[in-house]
Amino acid sequence: MPSFDIVSEVDFHEVDNALSQVRKEIDTRYDFRGGKNKVQYEDGVITLIGDDDMKMEAMRQMLSQKMAKRGVSTKALDYQTVEDTSGSQKKQVVKIKNGITTDEGKKLVKLIKDQKLKKIQASVQQEQVRVTGPKRDDLQDVMTFLKDNVNDLELQFTNFRD
Repeated sequence: MPSFDIVSEVDFHEVDNALSQVRKEIDTRYDFRGGKNKVQYEDGVITLIGDDDMKMEAMRQMLSQKMAKRGVSTKALDYQTVEDTSGSQKKQVVKIKNGITTDEGKKLVKLIKDQKLKKIQASVQQEQVRVTGPKRDDLQDVMTFLKDNVNDLELQFTNFRD
């Protein structure tokens, strides 16, 4: 029976490359000179530290642009609220979403079941959703439907088997 897996994975090597480009741009840009602006990265969490709101916004834009250029979807970036730190600086944590949570998996399964395609089965397995069905065309219809209707997650379709 044909099947495929729905995953949401991030290439952390490309994330590291994009962050290197952001740091390099912060070091060379005139409007960032003399400040204590920096980007830190540890265990899937990016921390932006800036002198003021304008520089924080510029760093968010740089981060989004560099990630997109390196092939990392901006949907994988979960921006937290901006906090004030000591010395009148601003700090923002950006979490990288990797994998499909159980709740997101249940929502995907519900979306697929609501399509009422014949004999299509979907189940959550760890950080992925497995979809099986009797016909390859039905599975391709599910892929097309998910590409068009799921906007909050970056989905990849892997492990397609006949």
